[in-house]
Amino acid sequence: MTTALYLQHIDWLRSREFPAERSRSGSGVSGPGYHCSCLSADEEEWEDLTERLEKRAQCVVDHDALVAELTRRWEEPQWISLWSAQARLVAGESIPEPWAEFAVGFDFLHLWRMDGRWIAIGLDLEAEGPGWDLSVTVTEIDPP
Repeated sequence: MTTALYLQHIDWLRSREFPAERSRSGSGVSGPGYHCSCLSADEEEWEDLTERLEKRAQCVVDHDALVAELTRRWEEPQWISLWSAQARLVAGESIPEPWAEFAVGFDFLHLWRMDGRWIAIGLDLEAEGPGWDLSVTVTEIDPP
């Protein structure tokens, strides 16, 4: 997907109503007050590690371009660490969705507030391998 398509997808998520109950769709999950969508992830079996590493590097470039374009469009994002949310989950505390799901997979997020909704972009690069996950959440639920 290109940056333009990512932006189009984010705009589409921002325009949608939130469902009354949690449901799964093609690339994500929606629930009361949120939409989460995977933009790019390592979900294939790779025979060629070089190709996999190239795709991972492209995902980093895509993430940076997306953050730059959203910053140009709106403003500088907040940069939030999810470490405290991760620690609270481990301690058994309840964290509201979509933040609990993000806290499990991402260490930090770029975050904007527009029209009463939070838009969060997360990039997870697996520390123990060449995997990746680039995701977006649109939510009316405040971060923890």
